[in-house]
Amino acid sequence: MTRVRRGFTLVEMTIVLFIISLLILIILPNLNGQRSRAQKIHRDAMVTMVQGQATAYLDENPTAKTVTIEELGKQGYLTAQQVERAGKEGLVIHDGQVERPAKK
Repeated sequence: MTRVRRGFTLVEMTIVLFIISLLILIILPNLNGQRSRAQKIHRDAMVTMVQGQATAYLDENPTAKTVTIEELGKQGYLTAQQVERAGKEGLVIHDGQVERPAKK
């Protein structure tokens, strides 16, 4: 009488789990690097967008010497969400240029 083998042995399952854990150890550090890179790209895009809107505001309002992020929001150049995000990023407009404070 022959015995029908069903399922996996403990050794086979252990090998599969070992291989999966090795792959996870290789992939996770790369994901963390990508997250920080994406955040930097987002911050740079935010600076560029606010700079463009500040320039547009100053071009359309030649009597204005300066503008704030809050003013851009009030005048419709930025959405409330963009104003909030720019505030969290610490962006300020000085002499028509958007600046991000230096990291401490």
